[in-house]
Amino acid sequence: MMFGLRLYLYRSDNVQFPFSIGTFVKHLPISKPNAFYHRRISAKRIIATSTHTSSSYETLTSRQKGQIHHYVEALLDWNQKMNLTAVTDANEVMKRHVEDSLALLRPIRDSYVSHCNSSVDNLKLVDVGTGPGLPGLVLAIACPGWKITLLESMNKRCVFLEHAVSVTGLSNVEVVRGRAESLGRNDCFREQFDVAVARAVAEMRVLCFIGLLILILVG
Repeated sequence: MMFGLRLYLYRSDNVQFPFSIGTFVKHLPISKPNAFYHRRISAKRIIATSTHTSSSYETLTSRQKGQIHHYVEALLDWNQKMNLTAVTDANEVMKRHVEDSLALLRPIRDSYVSHCNSSVDNLKLVDVGTGPGLPGLVLAIACPGWKITLLESMNKRCVFLEHAVSVTGLSNVEVVRGRAESLGRNDCFREQFDVAVARAVAEMRVLCFIGLLILILVG
């Protein structure tokens, strides 16, 4: 049994520490399919399953739910050609990835407003080591007013992310190839983001250092 750590970071002069821990996410390994084949996933099936388990999902518009469907379909389709996720069932993707990503919305909003005393309507958020776009791409769908940067060091994953952005029709997402510790020293990225999220990327002390580099100092 493995546990993945997801956290969100914010930076403020009003608090002692520059980060707050989000949620622990349990991941169980699931065997991969023996053969590649193109999947067609029923949007109705995904939506019906999710509305019973995720209040955050229920708040999405029909268009946003459709975007989630297109993302899940693309993720599972591309996962047959490259290693994007160990989860290969659509409903499990909804539960373990999509709903878990949406669960971050409330703590991010509450913590940012409470500690930074600012509106969350136009946040600039970076997903460090986003992998297949989790949680950043799901947050971009749920919050079209947010500007989301998906930071990933592997080129093949960046190719998938560009495809996922295209099929979901998102206009508030930028895919950036690189490592946060390097880009954090670049003036184009240093202290440019309001919130940073990460999932199973590195040790806490490393993530805190990265957060200090890329998050805006407010107060």
